[in-house]
Amino acid sequence: MPTKVLICDDSSFARKQMARALPGEWDAELSFANDGAEGLRAIRAGKGEVIFLDLNMPELDGYAVLQAMHEDGLPGKVIVVSGDIQPEAHNRVTGLGALAFVKKPVDPNALVDILASIGLWRGAATRVDFEPGKIDVRDGCREITNVAMGRAADLLARLLGVFVVLPVPRVEMLEGGDLRMALENIAHSESVAGICQGFIGGGIAGEALLIFHESSYADLAELLKHEGELDESVELELLVDMASILTGACLKGLADQLDISFSQGHPLVLGRHNKIASLVPQNAARWTNILTIEMGFEIENRNISCDLLLLFTEDSVATLEERLSYALG
Repeated sequence: MPTKVLICDDSSFARKQMARALPGEWDAELSFANDGAEGLRAIRAGKGEVIFLDLNMPELDGYAVLQAMHEDGLPGKVIVVSGDIQPEAHNRVTGLGALAFVKKPVDPNALVDILASIGLWRGAATRVDFEPGKIDVRDGCREITNVAMGRAADLLARLLGVFVVLPVPRVEMLEGGDLRMALENIAHSESVAGICQGFIGGGIAGEALLIFHESSYADLAELLKHEGELDESVELELLVDMASILTGACLKGLADQLDISFSQGHPLVLGRHNKIASLVPQNAARWTNILTIEMGFEIENRNISCDLLLLFTEDSVATLEERLSYALG
Protein backbone atom coordinates (compact mmCIF):
# COMPACT_ATOMS: atom_id res chain seq x y z
CA MET A 1 0.00 0.00 0.00
CA PRO A 2 1.21 3.57 -0.66
CA THR A 3 2.68 5.59 2.18
CA LYS A 4 0.40 8.45 3.20
CA VAL A 5 2.53 11.60 2.98
CA LEU A 6 1.34 14.99 4.24
CA ILE A 7 3.04 18.25 3.25
CA CYS A 8 2.08 21.00 5.68
CA ASP A 9 3.16 24.50 4.68
CA ASP A 10 1.33 27.83 4.36
CA SER A 11 3.02 28.56 1.03
CA SER A 12 1.77 26.90 -2.16
CA PHE A 13 5.19 27.67 -3.65
CA ALA A 14 6.88 25.72 -0.83
CA ARG A 15 4.43 22.83 -1.10
CA LYS A 16 5.21 22.50 -4.80
CA GLN A 17 8.96 22.67 -4.13
CA MET A 18 8.64 19.96 -1.50
CA ALA A 19 6.53 17.72 -3.72
CA ARG A 20 9.01 18.02 -6.59
CA ALA A 21 11.89 17.09 -4.26
CA LEU A 22 10.34 13.74 -3.27
CA PRO A 23 11.80 10.59 -4.84
CA GLY A 24 9.95 9.95 -8.08
CA GLU A 25 9.58 6.20 -7.48
CA TRP A 26 8.31 6.50 -3.91
CA ASP A 27 4.88 4.88 -3.67
CA ALA A 28 3.35 7.82 -1.82
CA GLU A 29 -0.19 9.12 -1.53
CA LEU A 30 0.24 12.91 -1.23
CA SER A 31 -1.96 15.24 0.81
CA PHE A 32 -1.45 18.94 1.46
CA ALA A 33 -2.29 21.25 4.36
CA ASN A 34 -2.24 25.04 4.16
CA ASP A 35 -1.45 25.67 7.83
CA GLY A 36 -0.87 23.92 11.14
CA ALA A 37 -4.54 23.64 12.11
CA GLU A 38 -5.42 22.03 8.79
CA GLY A 39 -2.37 19.80 9.17
CA LEU A 40 -3.53 18.53 12.56
CA ARG A 41 -6.94 17.71 11.15
CA ALA A 42 -5.30 15.74 8.33
CA ILE A 43 -3.09 13.86 10.80
CA ARG A 44 -6.10 12.98 12.94
CA ALA A 45 -7.82 11.75 9.76
CA GLY A 46 -4.95 9.33 9.13
CA LYS A 47 -3.37 11.18 6.19
CA GLY A 48 0.06 11.64 7.77
CA GLU A 49 2.14 8.49 8.12
CA VAL A 50 5.01 10.75 7.05
CA ILE A 51 4.66 14.51 7.62
CA PHE A 52 6.82 17.23 6.09
CA LEU A 53 6.18 20.13 8.45
CA ASP A 54 7.01 23.82 8.07
CA LEU A 55 7.74 25.82 11.23
CA ASN A 56 6.90 29.40 10.34
CA MET A 57 3.13 29.44 9.71
CA PRO A 58 0.21 31.65 10.79
CA GLU A 59 -2.55 30.46 13.12
CA LEU A 60 -0.70 27.35 14.34
CA ASP A 61 3.03 27.04 13.72
CA GLY A 62 5.08 23.88 13.38
CA TYR A 63 6.16 23.90 17.03
CA ALA A 64 2.52 23.92 18.12
CA VAL A 65 1.69 21.04 15.75
CA LEU A 66 4.51 18.96 17.20
CA GLN A 67 3.40 19.83 20.73
CA ALA A 68 -0.19 18.83 19.97
CA MET A 69 0.93 15.55 18.39
CA HIS A 70 3.01 14.79 21.49
CA GLU A 71 0.24 15.65 23.95
CA ASP A 72 -2.49 13.80 22.06
CA GLY A 73 -0.36 10.78 21.14
CA LEU A 74 -0.94 11.27 17.41
CA PRO A 75 1.01 8.94 15.09
CA GLY A 76 3.23 10.13 12.27
CA LYS A 77 6.90 10.39 11.38
CA VAL A 78 7.65 14.12 11.27
CA ILE A 79 10.39 15.70 9.18
CA VAL A 80 10.62 19.44 9.73
CA VAL A 81 11.28 21.44 6.57
CA SER A 82 12.14 25.05 7.40
CA GLY A 83 14.05 28.13 6.40
CA ASP A 84 14.77 28.80 10.08
CA ILE A 85 18.14 27.06 10.41
CA GLN A 86 19.09 28.32 13.87
CA PRO A 87 20.67 25.52 15.96
CA GLU A 88 18.09 26.16 18.68
CA ALA A 89 15.24 25.62 16.19
CA HIS A 90 16.72 22.21 15.35
CA ASN A 91 17.09 21.35 19.04
CA ARG A 92 13.52 22.36 19.85
CA VAL A 93 11.86 20.34 17.10
CA THR A 94 13.86 17.19 17.77
CA GLY A 95 13.00 17.63 21.46
CA LEU A 96 9.33 17.62 20.44
CA GLY A 97 9.67 14.39 18.47
CA ALA A 98 10.68 15.36 14.94
CA LEU A 99 12.89 12.68 13.35
CA ALA A 100 14.86 15.00 11.09
CA PHE A 101 15.34 18.61 9.99
CA VAL A 102 15.59 19.65 6.34
CA LYS A 103 16.56 23.18 5.41
CA LYS A 104 14.81 25.10 2.66
CA PRO A 105 15.04 25.17 -0.29
CA VAL A 106 14.99 21.38 -0.27
CA ASP A 107 17.88 19.57 -1.94
CA PRO A 108 16.48 16.28 -3.39
CA ASN A 109 19.77 14.46 -2.80
CA ALA A 110 19.94 15.58 0.83
CA LEU A 111 16.29 14.61 1.26
CA VAL A 112 16.93 11.10 -0.05
CA ASP A 113 19.81 10.69 2.40
CA ILE A 114 17.54 11.73 5.29
CA LEU A 115 14.71 9.44 4.18
CA ALA A 116 17.17 6.57 3.89
CA SER A 117 18.63 7.29 7.34
CA ILE A 118 15.22 6.85 8.98
CA GLY A 119 14.25 3.83 6.88
CA LEU A 120 11.70 5.46 4.59
CA TRP A 121 13.45 5.14 1.22
CA ARG A 122 16.12 3.21 -0.63
CA GLY A 123 17.02 4.39 -4.08
CA ALA A 124 18.14 7.36 -6.17
CA ALA A 125 17.07 11.00 -6.03
CA THR A 126 14.76 10.97 -9.04
CA ARG A 127 12.18 13.75 -8.97
CA VAL A 128 8.41 13.67 -8.96
CA ASP A 129 6.82 14.79 -12.24
CA PHE A 130 4.86 17.70 -10.77
CA GLU A 131 3.34 20.49 -12.85
CA PRO A 132 4.10 23.78 -11.06
CA GLY A 133 1.44 25.91 -12.79
CA LYS A 134 1.44 29.69 -12.72
CA ILE A 135 3.53 31.34 -10.02
CA ASP A 136 1.82 33.59 -7.47
CA VAL A 137 4.45 36.32 -7.08
CA ARG A 138 3.39 37.30 -3.57
CA ASP A 139 3.36 33.71 -2.34
CA GLY A 140 6.68 32.96 -4.02
CA CYS A 141 8.27 36.10 -2.59
CA ARG A 142 6.99 35.23 0.87
CA GLU A 143 8.53 31.77 0.66
CA ILE A 144 11.97 32.80 -0.56
CA THR A 145 11.90 35.57 2.07
CA ASN A 146 11.25 32.92 4.73
CA VAL A 147 14.47 31.21 3.67
CA ALA A 148 16.42 34.48 3.57
CA MET A 149 15.08 35.47 7.00
CA GLY A 150 16.18 32.13 8.39
CA ARG A 151 19.72 32.65 7.17
CA ALA A 152 19.83 36.15 8.64
CA ALA A 153 18.41 34.93 11.95
CA ASP A 154 20.96 32.12 12.09
CA LEU A 155 23.79 34.60 11.58
CA LEU A 156 22.42 36.91 14.28
CA ALA A 157 21.73 34.03 16.68
CA ARG A 158 25.28 32.72 16.39
CA LEU A 159 26.77 36.18 16.81
CA LEU A 160 24.73 37.07 19.91
CA GLY A 161 24.19 33.61 21.40
CA VAL A 162 20.38 34.00 21.32
CA PHE A 163 17.24 32.63 19.68
CA VAL A 164 15.60 34.89 17.09
CA VAL A 165 11.81 34.76 16.85
CA LEU A 166 10.60 34.99 13.24
CA PRO A 167 7.02 35.87 12.25
CA VAL A 168 5.61 35.12 8.81
CA PRO A 169 6.79 37.85 6.41
CA ARG A 170 4.19 40.11 4.81
CA VAL A 171 4.13 40.80 1.08
CA GLU A 172 2.00 43.60 -0.36
CA MET A 173 1.74 45.69 -3.50
CA LEU A 174 1.40 49.33 -2.48
CA GLU A 175 0.96 52.61 -4.25
CA GLY A 176 3.74 55.05 -3.47
CA GLY A 177 1.46 57.22 -1.36
CA ASP A 178 0.45 54.27 0.82
CA LEU A 179 3.98 53.50 1.98
CA ARG A 180 3.92 56.03 4.81
CA MET A 181 0.65 54.57 6.10
CA ALA A 182 2.09 51.05 5.91
CA LEU A 183 5.05 52.17 8.00
CA GLU A 184 2.72 53.63 10.61
CA ASN A 185 1.12 50.19 11.02
CA ILE A 186 4.44 48.69 12.09
CA ALA A 187 4.83 50.85 15.20
CA HIS A 188 2.50 53.63 16.29
CA SER A 189 4.48 55.65 18.81
CA GLU A 190 7.83 54.13 19.70
CA SER A 191 10.95 56.11 18.87
CA VAL A 192 12.84 54.44 16.03
CA ALA A 193 15.92 54.84 13.90
CA GLY A 194 16.11 53.99 10.22
CA ILE A 195 18.84 53.14 7.76
CA CYS A 196 18.32 52.41 4.06
CA GLN A 197 20.42 50.88 1.34
CA GLY A 198 19.72 50.58 -2.36
CA PHE A 199 20.23 47.31 -4.23
CA ILE A 200 20.18 46.28 -7.87
CA GLY A 201 20.96 43.21 -9.94
CA GLY A 202 19.53 40.85 -12.55
CA GLY A 203 16.78 43.26 -13.59
CA ILE A 204 15.60 43.72 -9.99
CA ALA A 205 16.05 46.94 -8.02
CA GLY A 206 14.86 48.43 -4.79
CA GLU A 207 15.59 49.82 -1.35
CA ALA A 208 16.18 47.97 1.91
CA LEU A 209 14.95 49.84 4.99
CA LEU A 210 15.90 48.68 8.49
CA ILE A 211 13.72 50.12 11.24
CA PHE A 212 15.35 49.70 14.64
CA HIS A 213 13.36 50.18 17.83
CA GLU A 214 15.58 52.40 19.94
CA SER A 215 14.60 50.84 23.26
CA SER A 216 16.69 47.89 21.99
CA TYR A 217 20.08 49.64 22.24
CA ALA A 218 20.85 48.75 25.87
CA ASP A 219 20.15 45.01 25.53
CA LEU A 220 22.00 44.82 22.22
CA ALA A 221 25.05 46.54 23.70
CA GLU A 222 25.00 44.09 26.62
CA LEU A 223 24.88 41.05 24.31
CA LEU A 224 27.78 42.45 22.30
CA LYS A 225 29.67 42.97 25.58
CA HIS A 226 30.08 46.68 25.03
CA GLU A 227 31.79 48.39 27.92
CA GLY A 228 31.46 52.06 28.66
CA GLU A 229 28.84 54.73 28.13
CA LEU A 230 26.08 54.12 25.62
CA ASP A 231 26.32 57.44 23.79
CA GLU A 232 25.08 58.60 20.37
CA SER A 233 28.15 57.35 18.52
CA VAL A 234 27.88 53.87 20.04
CA GLU A 235 24.17 53.71 19.22
CA LEU A 236 24.91 54.68 15.63
CA GLU A 237 27.54 51.94 15.42
CA LEU A 238 25.04 49.37 16.74
CA LEU A 239 22.44 50.53 14.20
CA VAL A 240 24.86 50.22 11.28
CA ASP A 241 26.02 46.79 12.48
CA MET A 242 22.46 45.47 12.67
CA ALA A 243 21.66 46.87 9.22
CA SER A 244 24.78 45.30 7.76
CA ILE A 245 24.06 41.87 9.24
CA LEU A 246 20.36 41.63 8.46
CA THR A 247 20.21 43.49 5.14
CA GLY A 248 23.31 41.77 3.77
CA ALA A 249 22.20 38.27 4.81
CA CYS A 250 18.61 38.70 3.57
CA LEU A 251 19.61 40.10 0.19
CA LYS A 252 22.19 37.36 -0.30
CA GLY A 253 19.61 34.74 0.67
CA LEU A 254 17.18 36.09 -1.91
CA ALA A 255 19.86 36.45 -4.58
CA ASP A 256 21.07 32.86 -4.10
CA GLN A 257 17.55 31.48 -4.58
CA LEU A 258 16.89 33.69 -7.61
CA ASP A 259 20.33 32.87 -9.10
CA ILE A 260 21.39 36.50 -9.36
CA SER A 261 23.70 38.81 -7.45
CA PHE A 262 22.86 42.18 -5.93
CA SER A 263 25.08 45.23 -5.81
CA GLN A 264 24.37 47.28 -2.71
CA GLY A 265 24.65 51.03 -2.36
CA HIS A 266 26.14 52.88 0.57
CA PRO A 267 23.94 52.76 3.69
CA LEU A 268 22.17 56.01 4.52
CA VAL A 269 20.85 56.90 7.97
CA LEU A 270 17.36 58.33 7.43
CA GLY A 271 16.84 59.52 10.96
CA ARG A 272 17.03 58.74 14.65
CA HIS A 273 14.63 59.34 17.56
CA ASN A 274 11.85 59.67 14.99
CA LYS A 275 8.33 58.45 14.39
CA ILE A 276 8.38 55.53 12.02
CA ALA A 277 6.33 57.19 9.26
CA SER A 278 9.06 59.78 8.72
CA LEU A 279 11.52 57.14 7.47
CA VAL A 280 10.37 56.82 3.85
CA PRO A 281 13.39 56.49 1.52
CA GLN A 282 13.43 59.34 -1.03
CA ASN A 283 13.70 56.99 -4.01
CA ALA A 284 10.78 54.82 -2.89
CA ALA A 285 8.63 57.87 -2.17
CA ARG A 286 8.70 58.68 -5.90
CA TRP A 287 7.70 55.21 -7.13
CA THR A 288 4.15 54.67 -8.39
CA ASN A 289 3.78 51.06 -7.23
CA ILE A 290 5.98 49.22 -4.74
CA LEU A 291 6.24 45.52 -3.98
CA THR A 292 6.85 45.55 -0.23
CA ILE A 293 8.22 42.68 1.86
CA GLU A 294 8.12 43.21 5.61
CA MET A 295 10.19 41.04 7.96
CA GLY A 296 10.31 41.18 11.74
CA PHE A 297 13.18 40.07 13.96
CA GLU A 298 12.82 39.76 17.72
CA ILE A 299 15.31 38.37 20.24
CA GLU A 300 13.66 35.92 22.61
CA ASN A 301 13.64 37.09 26.27
CA ARG A 302 15.32 40.37 25.32
CA ASN A 303 14.00 43.82 24.54
CA ILE A 304 15.48 43.78 21.04
CA SER A 305 13.36 44.06 17.92
CA CYS A 306 13.58 45.53 14.45
CA ASP A 307 11.84 45.37 11.11
CA LEU A 308 13.41 45.03 7.69
CA LEU A 309 11.45 46.21 4.66
CA LEU A 310 12.48 45.38 1.12
CA LEU A 311 10.89 47.76 -1.37
CA PHE A 312 10.97 46.64 -5.00
CA THR A 313 10.23 48.82 -8.02
CA GLU A 314 7.19 47.96 -10.12
CA ASP A 315 9.48 47.07 -13.04
CA SER A 316 11.07 44.34 -10.90
CA VAL A 317 7.89 42.29 -10.53
CA ALA A 318 7.96 40.61 -13.96
CA THR A 319 11.59 39.61 -13.45
CA LEU A 320 10.80 38.27 -9.98
CA GLU A 321 8.02 36.11 -11.45
CA GLU A 322 10.36 34.73 -14.10
CA ARG A 323 13.06 33.99 -11.52
CA LEU A 324 10.59 32.35 -9.15
CA SER A 325 9.44 30.04 -11.95
CA TYR A 326 13.07 29.07 -12.50
CA ALA A 327 13.57 28.49 -8.77
CA LEU A 328 10.57 26.15 -8.70
CA GLY A 329 12.25 24.20 -11.47
